[in-house]
Amino acid sequence: MKLVKSILNVGFVVAGLMVMCSASVLAYIDPSVTTYGIQVVAGVVVAVGAVIGIWVRKARAKVQNKLGIDENAKKEVEEDIVVFEEEK
Repeated sequence: MKLVKSILNVGFVVAGLMVMCSASVLAYIDPSVTTYGIQVVAGVVVAVGAVIGIWVRKARAKVQNKLGIDENAKKEVEEDIVVFEEEK
């Protein structure tokens, strides 16, 4: 908990220094830069969603293992069908 507080304190100090030392500039943001920004945000959202999905699946499997629940117990499994054709 102390580590989180110290990281937040450093973040606030850095943000404060950035605001105090900032200079006014005139700049043009091209529409393509906005598109790149949207792509970055979308990529981060997809990556975080994938990590969370994997984490949830692993956690669910561990809980089911601990409780002795078999998710495939009521599923019906068909036999493999193998067809051999005679050569002429």
